[in-house]
Amino acid sequence: MNFSSILSEIEKLDPEVYERTSERRDVIKNWGRKVALAALPFAVGSLFQKAYGRGTASIIDVLNYALTLEYLEAKFYATAAVGDYGGFGGNGPNTAAKAALNTIAAHEVSHVAFLRKAIIGAGGTPINEPVFDLTGGNGNNNGPFAAAFSNYSLFLAVAQTLEDTGVRAYKGAAPDLMSNNTVLTAALNIHSVEARHASHIRQMRKNLGFANDVKPWITGNASGVNPASAVAANYAGEENTTQAMIDIAAIVGVGGTIGVNAASEAFDEPLTMAAVLTIVDPFIV
Repeated sequence: MNFSSILSEIEKLDPEVYERTSERRDVIKNWGRKVALAALPFAVGSLFQKAYGRGTASIIDVLNYALTLEYLEAKFYATAAVGDYGGFGGNGPNTAAKAALNTIAAHEVSHVAFLRKAIIGAGGTPINEPVFDLTGGNGNNNGPFAAAFSNYSLFLAVAQTLEDTGVRAYKGAAPDLMSNNTVLTAALNIHSVEARHASHIRQMRKNLGFANDVKPWITGNASGVNPASAVAANYAGEENTTQAMIDIAAIVGVGGTIGVNAASEAFDEPLTMAAVLTIVDPFIV
């Protein structure tokens, strides 16, 4: 891999990239001499962190942030599972769907246990599980998702939204974990699991006829949730079609121009910690 070539291409797209770092002269001067080949990926990562202002939160802060999301998801699935999903009456999940939901629930519990252990191992203190209002009603238990545990269609729509948000949250937090490869790897592993959860629940919704037009991935900023306004913040920005300053939609591929839908579907957009905390705030008492 020719890192010098990569930097040249980046500089063409963003001429000021080096001006954002204090080591511009040193990086360019020493690129061929002092920087060992094995260290190049780390050097590039550090350069990008400084150039684009990422990596400012502490690892323990990020892990506690992730733990909050996992607490919420674990509580959401556990609440539905009470009485073998009896809250849905005769319109609840079938045997296969129950097995899938139980597997997802077990994953969320495992994520909670892992994050608590990781925080303690890093010398921090895990936050306690918050008191949740799973209706999204800021503690009044009468929010827009009040029927989620009696209406199976709504339950799956909320589950999809939580999983989609988790995927974006982990992606947004990844740059803040780059200083610790072990923690970063673990976080990205959880990120991939959340993505599989989201895809599976989307397929469940489609198979059950709850959302015939929903796909296993996000198209534009469409949620497939009704009303869409209730989850608009969760999907805001997913319509982006530009990556690394390249307009993917305009690229000509097999069969013609890639187009807006395919370009937006090809990448999950990160959400900042501030954005995610604003989204989940109505669920925390």
